[in-house]
Amino acid sequence: MIEKINFLVYMTDHQRGDIKDICAKAITPNLDRLQQNGVRFKNAYCPSPHCCPSRATFFSGLYPSEHGVWNNVDVSNTLSRGLFDGVRLFSEDLKEAGYQMYFSGKWHVSAEEGPKDRGFIELYNKGINYHKYKNVPDVSEWERYKGKAITDMSQTRQDSQIKRPGYPLYTQYGINENPYHDYDMVKAACDKLKEIELDKPFFMYVGSTGPHDPYFVPQKYLDMYRIEDIELPANYYDDMNDKPALYRRTKDRYSQLTETEQKESIRRYLAFCTYEDSLFGNLLDTLSERGLLQNTIVIYVSDHGDYVGAHGLWAKGLPCFREAYQIVSTVGYGNVKMRNYVEDAMISLADYAPTILELAKISTDRQFFGTSFRPFLEGEKPIEWRDTLFTQSNGNELYGIQRAVFDHRYKYVFNGFDYDELYDLQEDPLEMTNILKQGDYSEIVEKYCKKLWEFARENKDNIVNDYIMTAMVPFGPGIIEI
Repeated sequence: MIEKINFLVYMTDHQRGDIKDICAKAITPNLDRLQQNGVRFKNAYCPSPHCCPSRATFFSGLYPSEHGVWNNVDVSNTLSRGLFDGVRLFSEDLKEAGYQMYFSGKWHVSAEEGPKDRGFIELYNKGINYHKYKNVPDVSEWERYKGKAITDMSQTRQDSQIKRPGYPLYTQYGINENPYHDYDMVKAACDKLKEIELDKPFFMYVGSTGPHDPYFVPQKYLDMYRIEDIELPANYYDDMNDKPALYRRTKDRYSQLTETEQKESIRRYLAFCTYEDSLFGNLLDTLSERGLLQNTIVIYVSDHGDYVGAHGLWAKGLPCFREAYQIVSTVGYGNVKMRNYVEDAMISLADYAPTILELAKISTDRQFFGTSFRPFLEGEKPIEWRDTLFTQSNGNELYGIQRAVFDHRYKYVFNGFDYDELYDLQEDPLEMTNILKQGDYSEIVEKYCKKLWEFARENKDNIVNDYIMTAMVPFGPGIIEI
């Protein structure tokens, strides 16, 4: 019997934290099975609504300002290709402590190094060259437009299609029996679990690409949902006239889709979540067959959310709404004492690194933004736990500095590219009304700006700039003790 606990992580892409509540209940029997044997954190959030910065946060326990990944590391106009020098990932600690380290699926932490460089043995990576940018300053993206760009907008648009002159046709949804090759990625992980040696503990990370847009799903899972049962989100009709213009412009991308197509998109998204749940079930079954469930901590988590029609939006991006930031976060089996428990505390994706290290009984003296949530798994209430969280984004590839701070009452959003936002989350949980447009809330804004500056100082967020053309925060950093 091994002394140290094993770990299995299943990280999905674009999966909202409230998939049991949106529009129609998502069918996820295996995620339910995990919760019955563990804890679901219903108030878990990522730091940025984008794959790369959030995944870097998961592995490092740091926010983008400290780990250095701000957006997609693979695009030509990225702000960074990878992590800051000196940033250490928890996988390296586990490797040094004797863990067998396995990685299957999506990485998206760096374009200059891959999982192998951070302690893992790779099982499946879809042929990605993680080092392709290491000695190349830029890679052209022009090739994708050859023969694919739309030049004639008079052609009739088909179901689920979005036409943009000069861009390739975008199809929002469809059928694919093995979307993103996620089945192959899970099979590789299951095959390894079936033969893994148990003379020392293992950590296995399985990273899916689903339920990422566009929403192409196997027919079997689509048939589990009826279009008649799908409803548009309660905030779908938000005209966003009191919000930044970029939000409205982003929504305009989807204005070609009819309400029926919007519902079909939701249906596909839910089916995609069920498909990912089925793949996750294969991993649970394999662990069970080998008698490993009781000494393996199983983590199901997503990197960020998806609007799924909220405010008329899809996918993710600069709009700072809850749907893009709230993530799935469930931990079970192993030595998790709490069973079928739902925790209300605010959890950050940055909490996973220190939690995993503590559960593995590995000590480190380096500092994290995150805090171990081990006590919640054991039925304990930490003496102190956060009641406030922060977001940190410089935009996807359409750049714009955005920072937000929120607790259970208010959310304040600083938009460096437009006017700010303030939401009363008790009275307006759907974030429909920007109350900054309705009265004088300067005292509240000052209070939350103070929290924002304190966070910025502690996490090396260099937005401190007093130049008259760029210093747009309504209350500057001088409001805190320096």
